[in-house]
Amino acid sequence: MTRKQETDYTLPGTPESYWIATTQESHYPALTGDIEADVAIIGGGIVGITSALLLKQAGLSVALIEAGRILHGVSGQTTAKVTSQHHLIYDRLISDFGEDQALQYAESNQAAIEQIASLVSSQNIDCDFLRKPAYIYAGSGDSVEKIRREVKAASSLGIPASFEETLPLPFETYGSVRFDNQAQFHPRKYLCALSRKIPGDGCHIFENARIHKIEGEGPISVRTESNGIVMAKNVIQATHFPFHDKPGMLFSKLHQSRSYILGVHLEEPLPQGMFINAEHPARSLRSQPEGDGELVLVAGEEHRTGEGGNTKDHYRKLEEWIRSVYPVRSVDYHWSTQDVITADHVPYIGRITSDSEHSYFATGFRKWGMTTGTVAAMIISDMILGRDNSWAKVYDPSRFKPVESAKTLFSQALESGKGLVGARVLPVPGDASHIAPGEGAIVKVGGERVAAYRADDGTLITLDPSCRHMGCIVSWNNAERTWDCACHGSRYNVRGEVVHNPAVHDLPEKGTQH
Repeated sequence: MTRKQETDYTLPGTPESYWIATTQESHYPALTGDIEADVAIIGGGIVGITSALLLKQAGLSVALIEAGRILHGVSGQTTAKVTSQHHLIYDRLISDFGEDQALQYAESNQAAIEQIASLVSSQNIDCDFLRKPAYIYAGSGDSVEKIRREVKAASSLGIPASFEETLPLPFETYGSVRFDNQAQFHPRKYLCALSRKIPGDGCHIFENARIHKIEGEGPISVRTESNGIVMAKNVIQATHFPFHDKPGMLFSKLHQSRSYILGVHLEEPLPQGMFINAEHPARSLRSQPEGDGELVLVAGEEHRTGEGGNTKDHYRKLEEWIRSVYPVRSVDYHWSTQDVITADHVPYIGRITSDSEHSYFATGFRKWGMTTGTVAAMIISDMILGRDNSWAKVYDPSRFKPVESAKTLFSQALESGKGLVGARVLPVPGDASHIAPGEGAIVKVGGERVAAYRADDGTLITLDPSCRHMGCIVSWNNAERTWDCACHGSRYNVRGEVVHNPAVHDLPEKGTQH
């Protein structure tokens, strides 16, 4: 395929998450005044909603505040595997963290599966919750030994893991690790049902209320852009990537990664189970009940946010792969998602700094936020309620593993330097004449470097290209039509409005032209 054919690739299906497309929109009120609560929770995804429910059940008042609509962020874009199988992690955890903390990780994620199952049952939630085995398969003979080590490590920690010689997949595999009694569900059906249990008895959910300032320490003032204020004894940042992180310099230990998903209908049923390969690029498969049939989610093509090149190409590669291994009837949905990754690949859950007694956060779930997000809600709720939690140590944000983290931190510093300095000295086209409708590029207009997007009617929208988080230069994402920052993963739409944090302020316009 030529480069021109790659560029001209037409994205297939509806450009929307299946989970969002098949559930009703929420309509919670905006925060228009000042209120008080025991706990202010910033972010309406799985961490925020689960934390709010657990704390309300314990008798505390909560105010959950979401910048847009709840469950439109990462929790609404996930592949929704409810599993303790987080790729090939347990052999590495034992090596890097020791058996005790590896056991904490294993037990907490197994418990998260059961917590979700318990809430589905006790709250009578119709969310397509199904128990299924999860597999990591070796796509080449080079990965077999890694698979065998993972089986041994996971089994030693009490996880129901086994080695499978063959899989019922229509392509060659070289053995797999199987985790039994895992699960999958429809995340928005589950979390929308939980969210409806929160308002009342002094508890609230507010939407379209972007937080831009957190001040104080017991009570804490949480202020929105429209100057509504929540005064709270405790605050939880459940915002995917913490935006109020200066005390802990968390941005230096995190980076963000994008992945791509196709929702397809096959001519034959997918075998029972959830499947992902051990190699890169990732190829993940799981089915979702849909009427009398099933939708199959095909996911993979991970890359650092802001560095995906022609991002349409990632969808094209996924479509070519699934068509090469299965007869495809149709491709009905496409969407992408974004994940935060820590230096040592284990989430940060707890107090934002060791001396911040009332400020909590959770981040760095990699690709496994359904279980680790639930773990985060359980740990932070226990901390606020003054209860010991035996899993907290492995997720402690103050940890530092020098050998495991140094290389990643050095790489992160280099990437930030490229965005802060390198992108500013790279040559750019002299004008925007080459930008076609629906496309964007960093160009010079009137002698200034700008992020320029040409709308379908020919209007040229020009923005300041400096990310409002730390000033890195953004880059154009042609598949999603967004401006993405490679330094820390902030994203903006074509009008400059924040799509993903840590940025909380929009890109200012540099002028609009025809």
